Amino acid sequence: MEFLYPKFLYAIPLFILIILFKIFFLKKSSSIQVSSYSNLKNYFGYQGKLKIFIIRSLFVFSIISLIVGISRPRILSVDEDIKVEVIDIILVLDTSSSMLAEDFKPNRLEAVKNAANEFISNRKGDRIGLLVFGKETFIQCPLTIDYAVLSNLLTEVTVMEPKYDGTAIGVAIASAVNRLRNSDSKSKVIILLSDGSNNAGSIDPISAAKIAKEYGIRVYTIGAGTKQSITQIPGRGFVRNEIDEETLEGIAQETNAKYFRAIDKNSLSSIYSEIDKLERSEITVNYFSSYKEIYIWFIVAGFILIMVSETLRTFYLRKII
Repeated sequence: MEFLYPKFLYAIPLFILIILFKIFFLKKSSSIQVSSYSNLKNYFGYQGKLKIFIIRSLFVFSIISLIVGISRPRILSVDEDIKVEVIDIILVLDTSSSMLAEDFKPNRLEAVKNAANEFISNRKGDRIGLLVFGKETFIQCPLTIDYAVLSNLLTEVTVMEPKYDGTAIGVAIASAVNRLRNSDSKSKVIILLSDGSNNAGSIDPISAAKIAKEYGIRVYTIGAGTKQSITQIPGRGFVRNEIDEETLEGIAQETNAKYFRAIDKNSLSSIYSEIDKLERSEITVNYFSSYKEIYIWFIVAGFILIMVSETLRTFYLRKII
C-alpha cells in the first residue's frame, strides 16, 4: 500500500501529542454536592471510566481514520515488473533533388516524410533522431523522446540546395554512427532511405557499415523509387533512377539488418511497419501497474466512528462527560 498525499500523515503524531498534552497537563478538578453517591457509581466508578475511555478512543480513532483517508491510500497491483529496453534510432533521409520526383504522390520526399511520421507515432519511449543528407550531412534533430518536436522538424525537411546536391551515403552512415556510438542503449538502429547511389563523400558506404557494426548498430536500408529508368523532376528536367541496390543490401547485411525496396507510398509505409515490428521484438515485457483506491473506506469508517462516539456520549452517558 502507498499514499498519494503522504504528508498528511504527519498530522497523526501531532494529533496524538495534543491528546497526551490535554490528558497530562490540562486536567481540571471540580466538585459537586449530591444527596447520594450511589446514583453516580455507574459514571465515576471503574465501569464509568471504562465507558469514557471507550468513547474517547472511538473519537481518536475516527480522527486518525479520516487523516489516513485524506492521505489517499491505494493498493498497487503489478503484472510485470521487468525493465523495458528502449531503442535509439537515427532516421537518415536522402534529400537530394531527385527526391522531388513524382512517382510517389505527391513526391518522393513528402511520401517519405509521411511514412516516417507514422513510424515515429508508433514508437513508445524510444529516442529518435533525424539526419538529412545530400552531398553533405546535417543533423535535423538530435536523439529525443519529444515526438511532437521531431515531427515538426521532419515536416520542415526540404531538398538540398544545388551546391549540396548529391548522394553521400557513406558519410551519412558515419555521421549517424557518430550520434549513436556513445549511447548507453542496448539497441541502436539506423534507418537509411535513399533513391540513388553513392556519388559523393570521402567514405565508402560498406566501410561505414563496418564501423556501424563495430558499435553494434544495425542499419536498415530502404531504396525508394520506381523501376522506371528515367524520372521527371519538376523544374529540373529528367533524372535517371540509379538506386544501387547491391550496395544498400550489402550495408544491411553487414550490420545484421535488412534491405527493402519501396516502389510507392503504400509499400513505403509497410516497410516502416515491418521495421517497427522487427525492432519491437527487442523490447522486453512492458511494465504494467494499476492502483486500487481504498481511501473511501477510511473516510466512511472515520464518520461512522464519530457518529457512534457522539451517539454514545449523548444518549448513553447523558452528557456527564
